[in-house]
Amino acid sequence: MKNQVQLIAYADRLGGGRLRELEALLSGPLAGLFGTVHLLPFFHTIDGADAGFDPIDHTRVDERLGSWEDIARLARQIDLMADVIVNHISADSPQFQDFSCRGADSPYNGLFLTLDTVFPGGAREHELTAIYRPRPGLPLTPVTLAQGEKRILWTTFTPQQLDIDVRHPQGRAYLQSILRTFSAHGIGAIRLDAVGYSIKQAGTNCFMLPQTFEFIGELTTLARSLGMEVLVEVHSHYLRQIDIATRVDWVYDFALPPLLLHAVFTGTARYLKQWIAIRPRNALTVLDTHDGIGVIDVGPEAGAAGRPGLLPPAELDRMVETIHELSGGESRRATGAAASNLDLYQVNCTFYDALGRKDCDYLLARAVQFFLPGIPQVYYVGLLCGSNDMVLLERTGVGRDINRHRYGTQEVLAELERPVVQDLLSLIRLRNSHPAFQGELRVGRSPPHVLALRWEAGEARAELIADFAAGRWMVRHSIGATVRPLVLKCLGPPWGGAQAHVEWDD
Repeated sequence: MKNQVQLIAYADRLGGGRLRELEALLSGPLAGLFGTVHLLPFFHTIDGADAGFDPIDHTRVDERLGSWEDIARLARQIDLMADVIVNHISADSPQFQDFSCRGADSPYNGLFLTLDTVFPGGAREHELTAIYRPRPGLPLTPVTLAQGEKRILWTTFTPQQLDIDVRHPQGRAYLQSILRTFSAHGIGAIRLDAVGYSIKQAGTNCFMLPQTFEFIGELTTLARSLGMEVLVEVHSHYLRQIDIATRVDWVYDFALPPLLLHAVFTGTARYLKQWIAIRPRNALTVLDTHDGIGVIDVGPEAGAAGRPGLLPPAELDRMVETIHELSGGESRRATGAAASNLDLYQVNCTFYDALGRKDCDYLLARAVQFFLPGIPQVYYVGLLCGSNDMVLLERTGVGRDINRHRYGTQEVLAELERPVVQDLLSLIRLRNSHPAFQGELRVGRSPPHVLALRWEAGEARAELIADFAAGRWMVRHSIGATVRPLVLKCLGPPWGGAQAHVEWDD
């Protein structure tokens, strides 16, 4: 993947609702801003139980968006990443419908995980309660097949999302067909969605097992042979994430968003700086995604003897409550038991609203994101500094829809004229074009309330100094002797007050 800012977006929620209209934005007003575009699920169908993450046919483009020809044409203009939804398939899929009708006579008998698949001798209570869960309840759904047989199916996320046996020949064939279809139409990178849950084994917590890493390795080998890089998506304790990063191509830095929010809210970068010192370098940095703002990624490990997190529990609770306060209670209405599709590890809110729509704080968070090692990824709502979509939330009752606004083309053009969005585009252009970001990062010695980051490559230098206690920050850059501040509309005159607090090792 290019060392440039990425865009992540739904094809039907940024522009007029079709791939060609998204392409027009990327070649028009958004031209040159992104090295890669991650297209969120565009498969048949995009409006199931989980906004496309429950595909009926993973190898078919939803006709309302366009076709594989549209994907291939877009891939010739910009690098594309797409999701391989590893763990499950829709209950409306042809495979399950055939299995439901024919049972043991179906060629897909064995594709779908049942309770007996994992626990052939029966499951005891302590074995079921030990399973790692992203949501309340057990990952099991009793169903009656069309031919009358009753089965207990494995459903990690929703009853509509049926887990598959990725080690079964049909499971392997299914995933291989997806990878080959992607490669044939120009997709250059894939994200393995929910892969941490893909291997289930009795006597374990069924999450990120040694066998899971073996399976990820197998998929990665195949993807690479087809010319695709691999990103692994896992929400978990930070030490587990560090371990995962040593075994894969790319991981997400899901700890960064809550740590940045905490730093802005409290005026100290103490915990953020501790993370910067140990975080993986092969990371995609994010502030917002199609899901919520992670909590588990900085919290303590589950269980009485679990390892501590990056934030103490009291600080984590304080951070979450501050989001609720600054969003006027909107995030509370979209999070946990207040909304369906609930997850145990996230707060549903746009990042802009989580910061109380304070432009300076929002741009500071983006600047830190862009200055950290890795590849910055910007969610389409965050690109436009979007606010919570309470109308969509009320209509669907799905908590994560608060951050999944549908932008028509004219609305996009209007939002791009806002000063805060213009400033964000300036930060993106600096991150993409300045040669210093191809070099090495240095972290300055500074008090807990100050963060100083400097990239250097030959005579090129780019520097961020942020005083979280004062709520002030600056970016300056140079190639050679002439140093220039990055002038942003929302910040007023360039400020360098924190420079006296920083020491650099020369």
